[in-house]
Amino acid sequence: MNRKTLVLPTVACVLAPVLAGCGASEDDGGRAGIVVGTTDRFVATEDDPAPFDPAVGYDAGVWNVLRQTVQSLLHIPRGGGRPVPEAAESCGFTDTQNESYRCRLRPGLTFADGTPVTPDDVKYSIDRVIGIAAPNGPVALLSGIDTVETQGEREIVFHLRAPDATFPYKLATPVAGIVPRARYAAKSPRTGFQVDGSGPYTMKPQVEHGRVVKVVFTRNPRYKGDLHVRNDRVELDLFPGADAMGKAFDDKRIDMMTRTMSPEQTRRLLDDPGDGVRLTEMPGLAIRYLGFDTDDPAVRNKAVRQAMAQVVDRGEIADKVYGTTAEPLYSLIPSGIAAHTNSFYNKYGEPGTAKAAAILRAAGVATPVKLTLHYTTDHFGASTAAEFRTLQKQFNDSGLFDVRVQGTDWARFRPAQVRGDYAVYGFGWFPDFPDPDNYTAPFLDRNNFLNSPYKSALAQNTLIPQTRRETDRGTAAKTFRRLQDIVADDVPVLPIWQGKQYAASRTGLHGVEWAVNSAAEIRLWELSRDAV
Repeated sequence: MNRKTLVLPTVACVLAPVLAGCGASEDDGGRAGIVVGTTDRFVATEDDPAPFDPAVGYDAGVWNVLRQTVQSLLHIPRGGGRPVPEAAESCGFTDTQNESYRCRLRPGLTFADGTPVTPDDVKYSIDRVIGIAAPNGPVALLSGIDTVETQGEREIVFHLRAPDATFPYKLATPVAGIVPRARYAAKSPRTGFQVDGSGPYTMKPQVEHGRVVKVVFTRNPRYKGDLHVRNDRVELDLFPGADAMGKAFDDKRIDMMTRTMSPEQTRRLLDDPGDGVRLTEMPGLAIRYLGFDTDDPAVRNKAVRQAMAQVVDRGEIADKVYGTTAEPLYSLIPSGIAAHTNSFYNKYGEPGTAKAAAILRAAGVATPVKLTLHYTTDHFGASTAAEFRTLQKQFNDSGLFDVRVQGTDWARFRPAQVRGDYAVYGFGWFPDFPDPDNYTAPFLDRNNFLNSPYKSALAQNTLIPQTRRETDRGTAAKTFRRLQDIVADDVPVLPIWQGKQYAASRTGLHGVEWAVNSAAEIRLWELSRDAV
């Protein structure tokens, strides 16, 4: 990378675990398989028949499958920091305006089936994501690309529509993964659950009743990249909930529990992990918030959204529902990310019914305001229902709102949310990359991932482009603060809390502190275990 590549020293420290145990051991040489548990759910539905296609999948759990199997030009190294070459041998901006980005592929790179990986494959993979433009997908991350040019046998040049210092980070995400054209059609998503690529593993999913229950990852012997693969085989077991995953861990049927452990499990393990068990804790970069369909009559008047921001007691939710696993959040940009500021606290201060009533009265809004808060029952953890019951009580106790709550499974919730069926809904965000841009543009820019009708001309036309011109991200901090203040004033989303990441593992399993990070990424290649 040349000097124009984005550098985030603060975030690099945040991404490293704070309660890590032993460091990674030598390779386990495949002497014993490793089994990892998760509560992620992968289903194929009429609305989403291709959950594992890089052009479609836009979920932390899906990306964790893709990271093991599909190779990108760049990747984020251990502990965070700026992206480094992965499938590429080198990458960097070639102009002073951050509008032209050139990568050179590693020599001898092949897909897992032995087919050579060429610059044309990279261009094909990027162009198909942009061409498919899945409505719930990650295409917005590549929307800044004007054209992709291939040069010779190993070089690719990305010509951008406008300066974007964050572009290397976007190339390090699964949306920019290189896929074989023989398996991925140019104009339609690949249905089902199979994934093929040039990454560190091949994968085999086990599917029951349209739902993935297990994925077996096997080391790809043809892999050439920057990653050090420390095992030959890892099995990812999917459980219907934290309790079922915890029982499998207690019964020693799995070696490690990842997302999402329940707050009760975390508290128990913090107090007494027991013999042969280790709990690894990472500062959290994941956030939870309420989203609004700002065209819906119930919340179209921003005074309603402002009054909700004035009433909500984040501290009570964090303390009573999540305990030590969460802390109140007063901005879209969480603490630990450069440019964070407590914009909502600065504007609204402590929760207060009188202030909220004054906001509604000044806007001529009749009370109580009737609302339904929608949440997903099976995607963000078992405590989501308790969180929404707490929110309901807070709003109703104010006397200013008449709120009911409604839970829906993720397979129906997400399509309904995108269609605009919900005036108010709960959502979570796991960052695509650790930069303040990824906590603002996905919510405020054109083609935002929530499909929100909210528009701020100042944010879209001036402030977001301005931040992307700054190679020194510290220079962009003032502009990011303005963006956070806009969100606090208009309330298109209402931040609630940010959570820590935890993983429980058994003694003898090494590399856990690198296999899970603050952004909820899972890197199975970091795991190894003692001989048995």
